[in-house]
Amino acid sequence: MDVFIGLLTIFVLAMFVGFEVITKIPPILHTPLMSGSNAISGITIIGAILSAGTKLTMLTTVLSFLAVVLAMANVVGGFLITHRMLRMFRTKGRA
Repeated sequence: MDVFIGLLTIFVLAMFVGFEVITKIPPILHTPLMSGSNAISGITIIGAILSAGTKLTMLTTVLSFLAVVLAMANVVGGFLITHRMLRMFRTKGRA
């Protein structure tokens, strides 16, 4: 139980730090930082797949599957937004 409390504490602190860091980013830096966010989500996908593969308990398998789905949604959404933003800078002559 002590290990669980320690890991839960680290998780909650990481959520607060992540929230504070993300809210302090100016909007002009959003698109360049999206590629970094996609890379981090890619690492999350790999970790979640590895975690789901261990099949320790049904809870870890379900949470790992949920992590894969949410991280994939983040990666796909990030690439779509980045593609849309880059399309705005194309000239009219180029398709």
